[in-house]
Amino acid sequence: MAEPPESHPRAPLDWSQGTLASVLPSVADRLGVRRHAGADVFGLPEARRVVVVLVDGLGHDLLRQRSGHAPFLRRHLATAHRVPCGFPTTTATSMGSFGTGLPPGAHGLVGMQVLDPDADRLVNELSWEDGPDPRLWQPHETVFEAAVNAGVEVTMVGPHYFEGSGLTTAALRGAGFAPGRTLDERVDATVAAVRATPRGLVYLYWGDVDKVGHVHGSQSWQWGEEVESVDRALSSLARRVPDDTLVVITADHGMVDIPHENRIDLVNEPDLMAGVRHLGGEPRCLQLYTLDGAAGDVAQTWRDRVGDRASIMTRERMVEEGWFGPVESRVTGRIGDVVAVMDGSSAVVHSGLMRAEIVRLLGLHGSTTDAELAVPVIVVPPRGV
Repeated sequence: MAEPPESHPRAPLDWSQGTLASVLPSVADRLGVRRHAGADVFGLPEARRVVVVLVDGLGHDLLRQRSGHAPFLRRHLATAHRVPCGFPTTTATSMGSFGTGLPPGAHGLVGMQVLDPDADRLVNELSWEDGPDPRLWQPHETVFEAAVNAGVEVTMVGPHYFEGSGLTTAALRGAGFAPGRTLDERVDATVAAVRATPRGLVYLYWGDVDKVGHVHGSQSWQWGEEVESVDRALSSLARRVPDDTLVVITADHGMVDIPHENRIDLVNEPDLMAGVRHLGGEPRCLQLYTLDGAAGDVAQTWRDRVGDRASIMTRERMVEEGWFGPVESRVTGRIGDVVAVMDGSSAVVHSGLMRAEIVRLLGLHGSTTDAELAVPVIVVPPRGV
């Protein structure tokens, strides 16, 4: 069945240009990691010590819009790089791209909740609950592994439950680990780790900007207050690291606030579930795994019902157009037979299948609006440069 041209959402990004997947390879290049020699696309200064901070949910356009809450980050925004995080704009996929330097079609983390074709069941790539062996699911070398093999000491700083988790093992394996509960504790751990080695890479993760945005919305006062706290902590971090330390700050995606009246609940839409065997993805980017031979009918039903609010595409079209970058054969079956990529103001939920806390969220991501797709790469050069 021929698919009509879609005017929304935007066309897939060019993976040959700078993206979130370029950040760690660029850093590794500057640290002298031969495996990533020549990979720097950001013009980073050479450094013997680097701190990379990823603030979950801190989209570039959101940060610029609300930069009054972030005086430290605002000072560096004029020289920051604005890059796409990849597709879909969700944490599990972005962490795969960030950690491996590869597009989703290669690393294979192609959504928040995707099909394991071998087991014929959905896998939540964020929680990894009862998930497959993460080293088999994502077999490529991570940038951290390459750095360690090149003699760079690598430390990851985050919540204790990240250590050895499925997503960490799949996307970020190779680093040592230093736990921290609060952001101040993680800043302390980061400073200690970078001071402890003459040549090292320290990665710091903070997730509360995303959490606050999901619950209260990215336009809320609570979101602004959390960004203020992050800004103060990052300013302190930049002052406390040794003078020869490069600091790079980025994010995994942005966010949009979707009013609940703009959502379709599939509990009330049995026609949209006809022919659907598994419902994956998330409310801004649903991945539909269909009964054998039903993909064409499912796609047409969804176009007829929600085609004014989403781009409805088959797996074949998405692979051909490069939405996930080049797709390895082992990854193809993880992508939905039909994918619904929502426009700027809509979402689809299923209150009977999705957890209640997911259905209640105000701030969402997964699609390709600027607010979701664009992330900052903020470079704070060594003070000695």
